[in-house]
Amino acid sequence: MASNSLPRRAARHLFTAALIAVAAAWSGGAVTSQSNIVCEENRCQLSGRITSDTTLTANNVYLLNGAVFVEAPARLTIEAGTTIYGQSETNGTLVISRGAQILANGTAAAPIVMTSDQLVGERARGDWGGLIINGNAPLNVPGGEAEGEGDTGVYGGTNPDDDSGHLYYVRVEFAGTEFSPDNELNGIAFQGVGRMTEVDHVMVKLNKDDGLEFYGGTVEVKHVVCFAIADDSFDWTDGWQGKGQFLLALQMGDDADQGIEADNNGDANDLTPRSNPAIYNLTLIGDPYEFPGSESDIGILLREGTAATIRNFIVTGFKEASIDVDHAATFEQIAGGALTLGSGLINDNCSVAGCQGEFRPDSDDAAAAISTVDFVSGSTDIHIGVDPMIGEAPSDACLFCPYSLLHPERNFRPRVGSPAANGQVRPSMPPNDGFFDAIGGTFIGAVGPVGSGEEDWFAGWTDWSLK
Repeated sequence: MASNSLPRRAARHLFTAALIAVAAAWSGGAVTSQSNIVCEENRCQLSGRITSDTTLTANNVYLLNGAVFVEAPARLTIEAGTTIYGQSETNGTLVISRGAQILANGTAAAPIVMTSDQLVGERARGDWGGLIINGNAPLNVPGGEAEGEGDTGVYGGTNPDDDSGHLYYVRVEFAGTEFSPDNELNGIAFQGVGRMTEVDHVMVKLNKDDGLEFYGGTVEVKHVVCFAIADDSFDWTDGWQGKGQFLLALQMGDDADQGIEADNNGDANDLTPRSNPAIYNLTLIGDPYEFPGSESDIGILLREGTAATIRNFIVTGFKEASIDVDHAATFEQIAGGALTLGSGLINDNCSVAGCQGEFRPDSDDAAAAISTVDFVSGSTDIHIGVDPMIGEAPSDACLFCPYSLLHPERNFRPRVGSPAANGQVRPSMPPNDGFFDAIGGTFIGAVGPVGSGEEDWFAGWTDWSLK
């Protein structure tokens, strides 16, 4: 074998896009090289730094050997149907550096998959690093720039219109490798990413840390699924002022924290620009009943001075509470009208010993002019203790749908008579700003009823397998 061909040890763990056959050897065939990509037949290894425009094609499979950085001004284009494996033994990770772009052109029929190099049935959270995108959009940290976790590069700047590329129909699976004790990478980290970056139809599943985390920036995301995330499904901090619509999270009780963990800045709660995203059409589901565990804690945790607009939401199935507000700076956002909720269904979020109902009272509530309970119950069109009636109806085969991971037809749609779609809860119309889809103002939750056009946006390109 030529000296620049792929190592046999790495090849033993790389399997084909069909996820069936294992490439047992790399011998035979021509060896080609472009930048830091070395290919033998249809098997390619990426390493180091990519400094020129590069395209990954669906007729090859790719292995990330260590942290692979796409450097400015290079663009990494990924064809529909391409599979990229993160090498476990080297913590394979894909980093889009500030000023570079990722152009991920998946489709519903041919999504782009970034996944573990371990065999099907042996894959697990934390097998590899994940996807990190660094942009030039504003942060609220001193100096306006920060270094990404796990040495993933500098991010942040002064351009809210930063364009770091696009992600269309992309799955990131079994990622979140540990880079220091008790510190893991996120499935997709948007670090100072701007609003000209397009993110539509993305799934992160079985990540060891957060699913999607937003570190400042203004990026806007649509049609996102987080499944079986070991930390928070969605997390924002350091001044994220983006938008989200049609966001869905389903957790597992073996290892999970919040559906949303929302911060402004942990060191100084009132730094600006303040975290203040607008979220419409959100469904957060705690752990499935047939996979018992003590985790999956709080549906929405608002803290450290965050502001936000959250509308048309469902929170159900969390162990400790549906919504919790912490820190005086956060309650100040409520008092000033910068942190608001509206049009929501909250149900079945207290199932562990010691929980005190749908909301968690604490010392911050006592010190504030308004409590978490008063904040939520006083918000417009919030219905507490009302079954949202989403997914398949309970039956002998599926007692706790849509919590059940075993049901063959997971759909999350409002059933006939659901208060999420029959007008019992009045939906909020999103702004007509070129990002939000108006149809989201006709139902509650991330998934619409049959006939809405948003009833099956997650079908076909997602994958719910656990190993």
